[in-house]
Amino acid sequence: MTIGLDAPAPAGGTAPTRLPGPRPPRIVGVGTATAGTAYSQPDVLDAFGITDPKVRSVFLNSAIERRHLTVPEPDEHGVRVPEPQGDLLDKHKRLAVGMGAEALRACLKRAGAELGDLRHLCCVTTTGFLTPGLSALLIRELGIDRHCSRSDIVGMGCNAGLNALNVVAGWAAAHPGELAVVLCAEACSAAYAFDSTLRTAVVNSLFGDGAGAVALRSPAPDDHPAATPEGPRVLAFASCIIPEAVDAMRYDWDRDLGRFSFFLDPQVPYVVGAHAELVVDRLLDGTGLRRSDIRHWLVHSGGKKVIDSVVVNLGLTRHDLRHTVGVLRDHGNVSSGSFLFSYERLLDERVTRPGDHGVLMTMGPGSTIETALVQW
Repeated sequence: MTIGLDAPAPAGGTAPTRLPGPRPPRIVGVGTATAGTAYSQPDVLDAFGITDPKVRSVFLNSAIERRHLTVPEPDEHGVRVPEPQGDLLDKHKRLAVGMGAEALRACLKRAGAELGDLRHLCCVTTTGFLTPGLSALLIRELGIDRHCSRSDIVGMGCNAGLNALNVVAGWAAAHPGELAVVLCAEACSAAYAFDSTLRTAVVNSLFGDGAGAVALRSPAPDDHPAATPEGPRVLAFASCIIPEAVDAMRYDWDRDLGRFSFFLDPQVPYVVGAHAELVVDRLLDGTGLRRSDIRHWLVHSGGKKVIDSVVVNLGLTRHDLRHTVGVLRDHGNVSSGSFLFSYERLLDERVTRPGDHGVLMTMGPGSTIETALVQW
């Protein structure tokens, strides 16, 4: 498959989404969780007896040191037998609920809130299909109020965390004083396929299991100024879909393997990079801000080449994307929740200052780039 790398089309189209009202929602908490065992890349190669030099090179040159994975135990012959699709769906359900619950609790703790304070729960996942959705399963698992409103975003891929944040920020703006949470839970081990192809090697070398949650709240009209929640205000969103690259990232049925399989076109990093400037400039249009005014960049840990392409095309430094690089190194690509792992690391640094602006960016199937503008 070949994807054209022509210059992006002129901006045109609709304006960025600006959240209404003088008191936009704030991000008031974040939490993350992982599951399974932390494997180094050599560990994974050894566990599956991978000796092909080309495949090993993909793993060992990925800029990933370790990832959390839940893979089948060796049988009596020391062989890890591929799991059928039904077992993978069961794995996804188990891991998504477990990691999701842990990330949600950590997020609420950081927000100074309890499960009883939650009024809307939006769950995001791509690595398995659930009906009832993950939100309903977590409400039952954790004993959340049965009247909590909920939504589930399924199948959008690595970009979906910001798609959800956009929708839930609108909910929070419409319900001042009430707490909403976006939870991204991705059991990437439930999307693994074991064969000797380079297609599979690219995917198996990259993804890890993880969940991230982010809490939002708009100040209520009667809130005392001193009670205004801490955390950045969510100001705007901008999206860019690249229709000519719609098949460049896909999760579809592999008839030979009898299961779902993920595909990444090798040109994806360059296509994403070529469109990054377009969508960021649209996000900042009308704000009076330039890219050089953005103090904090929180970008999806899509892979080494994706990160390099974004750095080059946006004129950033490695320091600007230090959190993204660190998350890739320590967790791999945890799909839709990756940017929340980066956001958590930024908060732990305690370097943000009032007035600072930040840009959140995710990429995924479509091919799509999603962005958000925040201000502390």
